[in-house]
Amino acid sequence: MYAAPAAPLTRRAVLRTAFSAAVLAGVAAALAPVLRARRPRQTLTPAPLAEEETYRGRHISVDPAGAAVRIDGRPLHVMRRADGSYLSGINHFQSYGTPLELARAAVDELGTNQLAFAAPHHD
Repeated sequence: MYAAPAAPLTRRAVLRTAFSAAVLAGVAAALAPVLRARRPRQTLTPAPLAEEETYRGRHISVDPAGAAVRIDGRPLHVMRRADGSYLSGINHFQSYGTPLELARAAVDELGTNQLAFAAPHHD
């Protein structure tokens, strides 16, 4: 009827418990990538460019999200502002409502010049 008194907590029992917890955590960390690899992977395919047009003899293409804008196949660096408008490195003092408007303004500003393929690297 009476419960047996609990055994006193010894240093050996504490160390054994800590070691067992460390081993279990290590095994879980080692098996996590294996278990994650068994899940089916989602394949990402690039979205087709939605808006394309020729403006003043230059080919403009804009992806649906507005993240990629190209003029004659060369990338135009586009930044989205907090208010939802867009600006670029060509004219970063003027904001535009859509990426297409931004690309047209960049063509106007460029004239006959071409965009560089890569931005210059500053050290």
